[in-house]
Amino acid sequence: MTLVEKAIEFETRKFKFPTTSDRILASREAKNLILSLNEIYKKNKDREIMDLMKRLTAIKQRIEKRLKGKPLLD
Repeated sequence: MTLVEKAIEFETRKFKFPTTSDRILASREAKNLILSLNEIYKKNKDREIMDLMKRLTAIKQRIEKRLKGKPLLD
């Protein structure tokens, strides 16, 4: 399975993480995929890879937003 296929599989996966550790693992996986795709992008400058990285970044941001939770009111 190539890196691009792994990224597309991650993108199409259902994002229901019942535990915090599942969210942390998903965030780390997204980060690793993005960084690996970035190395490929530096060589080819392929627009499709950039679009894929942007979509993965949006997913990663949603996961991290959920990890941080709501701010406590004083």
